[in-house]
Amino acid sequence: MPDDALTGLPAGLFTTIDHVGIAVPDLDEAIAFYAGTFGVHSVHEETNEEQGVREAMLAVGDGTTRIQLLAPLTPESTIARFIGRSGPGLQQLAFRVTDVEAAAQTLRDRGLRLLYDEPRRGTAGSRVNFVHPKDAGGVLVELVEPAAAH
Repeated sequence: MPDDALTGLPAGLFTTIDHVGIAVPDLDEAIAFYAGTFGVHSVHEETNEEQGVREAMLAVGDGTTRIQLLAPLTPESTIARFIGRSGPGLQQLAFRVTDVEAAAQTLRDRGLRLLYDEPRRGTAGSRVNFVHPKDAGGVLVELVEPAAAH
């Protein structure tokens, strides 16, 4: 992988922005708002018990860019705590990677902390990990390796 001209570090860690995650208190209301106001529609919905969320992916433009709406399943879930602390709104920036474990190791080698030792299951069978927000300027950065079928 060639080096980045600005940093001298290997380039190509991310392939694209996968999605932007938005914490919402009520998923159905949020889906209706985004459809009625912005004309973007849900293309995938699921419940992720491990992450404690009900979620929807909304396609923007040609559909390659997505907005992820995340609603808490329980008052103890990470998203519920986020909404309690910060209110509804932007919760994460997700980058697509070809190998989540390799990307995580590269970021660890660069001194960043990741939330999980091993990737976890994300939307639609993807594999995910997160960079600690304190190491990324206050932003929760998600690494997403799409499922093989995508």
